[in-house]
Amino acid sequence: MSKRILVTGGAGFIGSHYVRTLLDGGYEGYEDAEVTVLDKLTYAGNRDNLPAAHPRLTFVEGDICDLPALLDLFAGHDAVVHFAAESHVDRSLESAAEFVATNVGGTQNVMEAALRTGVERVVHVSTDEVYGTIDEGSWTEEWPLLPNSPYAASKAGSDLIARAYWRTHGLNVSVTRCSNNYGPYQHPEKLIPRFVTNLLEGETVPLYGEGANIREWLHVDDHCRAIQLVLTRGRAGEIYNVGGGNEQTNRQITERLLELTGNDWSRVVRVADRKGHDLRYSLDESKIREELGYTPRVTFEEGLAATVDWYRDNPGWWKAVKHGAGEDRR
Repeated sequence: MSKRILVTGGAGFIGSHYVRTLLDGGYEGYEDAEVTVLDKLTYAGNRDNLPAAHPRLTFVEGDICDLPALLDLFAGHDAVVHFAAESHVDRSLESAAEFVATNVGGTQNVMEAALRTGVERVVHVSTDEVYGTIDEGSWTEEWPLLPNSPYAASKAGSDLIARAYWRTHGLNVSVTRCSNNYGPYQHPEKLIPRFVTNLLEGETVPLYGEGANIREWLHVDDHCRAIQLVLTRGRAGEIYNVGGGNEQTNRQITERLLELTGNDWSRVVRVADRKGHDLRYSLDESKIREELGYTPRVTFEEGLAATVDWYRDNPGWWKAVKHGAGEDRR
């Protein structure tokens, strides 16, 4: 019997990559998995990120904050992979309540629905931002949670909710915490696609301060492979850091994107740094490497060049997203 996997937020950037890979038979043992996608189709969810029709795909437009709907939908599924979240830091500075409602309250509903309907396995997808900022060294999974933005705080809260359902109720749930993702189909509000699409349109790009903020970058395909490893082999109640194995300043990212699009520094505009901007993120991912055999495959140089090529080759997708043409993308 084929496995039935429910993916929340499966029309978003990372979730849709995971779903497309599942449908393409990209994960061993899940080649014939039946996939249900639940997505609210907010501005960040795009039905065009998924096949218009597929014999193993069921798409449901819905909200993780609607517990009765989750109880109906989760029944009969073998596993839930929980991507759905409000995820843009800048937006959280202006509308924190939405982030708390979706990321904390919505995650509690996901865990409750999984528990009540007997879902055997849950993976909760989180972020390295829950750790705060680190001047030197790297975060292990035991590091204290010290989030600095409303977004990061809401994700830290969701992680603790997931842990509580494991510790209190015995729910078979694991948590992943990833570094900054990049790749095709990423919403143009995020740094790399925003800079790429601006440069392709002949516009300037806004660089916070001196561009000294350091992030570790992870290709979305490597991230999704790690999630699948955690789904199939991870231990209940455990947290797994997923990093890309490299660190780049925002200035270095900008320089490389200028080169890849044939531009120079005249296209860069310095803007005031955002409130509470974390200086550096860095993950110690030895646990997932040693325990589950994870190794990233996509080098940053290759992945970034391929990503720029994808945006260059798919203007119809990102212009509709960026400029609102066809805003209702259901």
